[in-house]
Amino acid sequence: MRIIRYHEYGAPDVLRVEEAEPPRPGPGQVVIDVAAVGTQFATTQQRRGIYPGGPSPLPGAPGGDVVGTVSSIGPGVDGVGIGDRVAALVLRGAYADQAAADARWLVPLPPDLPAAEATLLASPAQVALHTLRTVGRVAPGESVLVHAAAGAIGHLTVQLARAFGADPVIAAAGSAAKLELARQLGAHVAIDYGQPGWADQVREATGGRGVDVVLDSVGAEITRESIGLLAPLGRLVFYGSAAGGLQVPQFSGMDVIGLRYVAGFALSQLRLHRPDLVDAGARELLDHMLAGRLRPVVHSRLPLVEAAKSHELLESRAQTGKIVLIP
Repeated sequence: MRIIRYHEYGAPDVLRVEEAEPPRPGPGQVVIDVAAVGTQFATTQQRRGIYPGGPSPLPGAPGGDVVGTVSSIGPGVDGVGIGDRVAALVLRGAYADQAAADARWLVPLPPDLPAAEATLLASPAQVALHTLRTVGRVAPGESVLVHAAAGAIGHLTVQLARAFGADPVIAAAGSAAKLELARQLGAHVAIDYGQPGWADQVREATGGRGVDVVLDSVGAEITRESIGLLAPLGRLVFYGSAAGGLQVPQFSGMDVIGLRYVAGFALSQLRLHRPDLVDAGARELLDHMLAGRLRPVVHSRLPLVEAAKSHELLESRAQTGKIVLIP
């Protein structure tokens, strides 16, 4: 089978198409015949050796959000059959014709849900849901600021915030095209956070009160400015550092002394400590998608062999929605 690997850290061209033996499922695992792979920005940081969680071991094999059919089942797996159509987050070796996945977190899929769109169910939509509600604890009528609002996670967060009754939903992004998409998906206000004075525009949109919930995957100076935008008892949920890389956002206790909260989120930790919420979230998100309340946006579908191009697009920050590889 084909698999994409890299043997050194560097630019997208370190990604290579290689031949490998198909994976065999270990205990608690299944092997999936891959129909589509949703790419993730974090894998570009891993490829460059600047991932905030530490460098990935070499040779690297990018992870991603896989959709396909189960072709083999390992020991100790119940409730899954050969030929079942599923979505799964695969942490290593996702860019391949076949991938091994943890059976515990498979998301069953109906036959008529397009594979590329379904890649958003395994992790991007879960992150959007739980940063917004489980950690952000958004309530109807509260204001929400979504950074990277046209990205793979952000464009889903905008839609869920509207579905949960947030008002206003403020989308922050870095281009006219991204801001227009955010408006189309339900944002009440769209602001270019690459322009001077963007924070003042957020304050204006909330009548000077500040924002109740901020969803931040950007990091660096954006995080500190966003803390200053929080209303009393406002919550900032930090779940990524797209701009910061290894640079950790710096702020002091004085920045949050005005009844402000800063919390972190990682899907891996939610799986570990509250698997029940992940299971319930998977069912809810599929319902939202099938009912049309949640519309995944796919920026481009590329052949597996063009994995390097997918990383170029991710790093250009020009895409809206998800970039998907098709084996």
